[in-house]
Amino acid sequence: MTAPPVANPDGRIVSFIDIGTNSVRLLVVRLNPNHSYTILSRQKQQVRLGEGEFEDEIIRPEAGDRLVMVCKKFHELARSFGTEEFVAVATSAMRDAVNQHDILHLLRQEAMLDVRVISGQEEARLIYLGVASGIHLPGRTTFFIDIGGGSTEVAVGDEKNYRYLHSFRLGAIRLASLYGTGSCNGPVSAGQYRKIQNHVREAIGRSAKKISKEKIDCAVGSSGTIMNLAEIAQKALPPRTEEKDLTLSSADLRRVIDLLCSLSIEERRKIPGINPERADIIIPGAAILDVFMQELGIDTIAVTGRGLQDGLLVDYLSRMDAFPLPGELSPRQRSVLQLGRSCGINEVHARTVTALVLELFDSALGLSLHPYGAKERELLEYGTFLHDIGSFISYSNHHSHSYYIIRNSELLGFNETEIAFMAMIARFHRKKAPRKNDPGMDELGPREREALPVLATFVRFGETLDRSHTALIQHVRFSSADNENVHLEIIARGDCQLEIWGIESEKKAFEKIFGRKLIVDLIDSQSGE
Repeated sequence: MTAPPVANPDGRIVSFIDIGTNSVRLLVVRLNPNHSYTILSRQKQQVRLGEGEFEDEIIRPEAGDRLVMVCKKFHELARSFGTEEFVAVATSAMRDAVNQHDILHLLRQEAMLDVRVISGQEEARLIYLGVASGIHLPGRTTFFIDIGGGSTEVAVGDEKNYRYLHSFRLGAIRLASLYGTGSCNGPVSAGQYRKIQNHVREAIGRSAKKISKEKIDCAVGSSGTIMNLAEIAQKALPPRTEEKDLTLSSADLRRVIDLLCSLSIEERRKIPGINPERADIIIPGAAILDVFMQELGIDTIAVTGRGLQDGLLVDYLSRMDAFPLPGELSPRQRSVLQLGRSCGINEVHARTVTALVLELFDSALGLSLHPYGAKERELLEYGTFLHDIGSFISYSNHHSHSYYIIRNSELLGFNETEIAFMAMIARFHRKKAPRKNDPGMDELGPREREALPVLATFVRFGETLDRSHTALIQHVRFSSADNENVHLEIIARGDCQLEIWGIESEKKAFEKIFGRKLIVDLIDSQSGE
């Protein structure tokens, strides 16, 4: 199946609906003609579709009514954005329900939605796609886990491919129904909790042995349950923190579980960081994660808000011509390209300047003009590619607009410091050079603050060497250096006087940063002189 081309000059609107056991999620996306996309809306509504189902595998009429009402509202909202196509899937609760066809018929009749019920294996694949496409995992074997209301999906792989997928009939609502923790208003005893643990341990035993044979470098958890557990650990356990990049250690998970089990449902609803709507099901969800981390020897798990919904989008894009396929680009590369295209950057100019800047970085490193390595080079590459993105708002003061857009964009695969660093690189590609007390410097680490003036110099050089946007400069490099002088070799085609004047105006700044004079050697590629 191939997704339709984007023929409309204003883009094509597609909406993705994920009907889970606990919640329904809506994602509305505009697919732009330049092979980027724009997220127009994300919505989530709890429906508890699986409530009471796991006793006899029948979706209750009241749960079906809640589902239809929410889907009708989401359909209307999506249509208000101009949605041309819906991609709707249902997972564990619908998958296990003996009356699924009745519910699907209702959704077609009442909400005008054709919903596809996907297998557990397909759910695991889509979750993997959604998560792996948004995090930076260079060459690291990663364990992925998503704990839903009715099932838990796991995968093992890296950012390009998965090697193992599995879906378990384990979920927060399913276990709460089975062991009565959702209907019990009081604390959960140690004995009750052990029964849940033993159930999980028995269910995952064979798979855990297979996964243990992999050399797992890190773990990533997705789903509301895992995110909520991490938020409780962050806000309810001393010392309280407000880190933007959520992680959860096995020790903190145990402390959270002890706290949750000691409280009644009403008391749980008041714990800092908890979603009150999860108070009745969070303990079974925590038990699933607890057992997996114990069985696989996982000390810390990173937490992401991405999941099945994002996987539906990635899977859809992978079937469209000209959109980068999963695995062709890293999540970082894909998100930078996506942001640039969404803001309509001049891609030819951006790539030309980036190539020149990297030649400057590499040749300067070869002459020991700076001590920075692969990490700084990568962020320099992305910051340079996006340096003119602020022109999307206005050319006037566009370097400041570039900073704002990058700093406040959801760039996937980067942490907050890296995003701030790229934003500062773009900000200082023109006008004044960076200073220690400039706004935003406090968001950088000591190494980034030290590197910024050096890297900004390279970007300023690269920008001025393509100021005419005609790629007159074919190559540039620092060819030699001594204690007093640095030679800059520029290979050009045709008249590039404007570019040379621009370099001349940067000489004083270069001398101030590097402590040596800059000597420009111009070579005409056509004459060889």
